[in-house]
Amino acid sequence: MKPVVQRLREILLAADPRIDECIKWQAPTFTFGGNLASFFPKSKQHASLMFHLGAKIPGTFSRLEGEGDTGRVMKIGSVEDANDAKTELEAIVKAWCTWREADAAPAGARSAKAKPKSKSKATPSAKARTKTNTKATPTTAKATKPKPKATRAKIKTKGKRT
Repeated sequence: MKPVVQRLREILLAADPRIDECIKWQAPTFTFGGNLASFFPKSKQHASLMFHLGAKIPGTFSRLEGEGDTGRVMKIGSVEDANDAKTELEAIVKAWCTWREADAAPAGARSAKAKPKSKSKATPSAKARTKTNTKATPTTAKATKPKPKATRAKIKTKGKRT
């Protein structure tokens, strides 16, 4: 399976320059804006490539297997199978990168219709309010009377010895 894993790795890394590779969960993992896919090293009959959010990647991909809400798996049994899957793998990687990049873009950059936030002059900012309001009012300070301090005269009368 090592040649199959190596070929899949080559395809994934060549599909888009934004894809990075690292080791997570003791397996090669491909990332851009999150975990795209990891090899699942348990099988000896085929290479399993697990797409962590495969169900959410925009598009339809016939080689992705699974029914869950998130993950999908692609099983490749030979280097020839990997070469046959190349076009779909490249499409998955491109869709992933485009989706994650759009997700990471600032809200104003996503939509041309987004309006800039207007700053109202009627309501001063919290910082401005604290600068102008320096006197404490009952709503901003405790409205309780401070306890009087004991004086020497009171202390002497309390502990009076006879």
